[in-house]
Amino acid sequence: MLSEELLAILVCPACHTKVTPAHDRWLVCQNEACRRKYPIRDGIPIMLVEEGTKHIDVSVDDLAQREP
Repeated sequence: MLSEELLAILVCPACHTKVTPAHDRWLVCQNEACRRKYPIRDGIPIMLVEEGTKHIDVSVDDLAQREP
């Protein structure tokens, strides 16, 4: 789980919009036009545009079944 302090400063590197946690293993960009989802691996958010783009078409509900 990421600290509240870290979550307060994290933004999507593609569009600079706030991200929110999902299923304790993902960070989801709140910009509807962007839709990137970033995995959290071993407690470390992987905030690379390439990683977020891989999951752009996956719904937030479906992230629960995916490994980050």
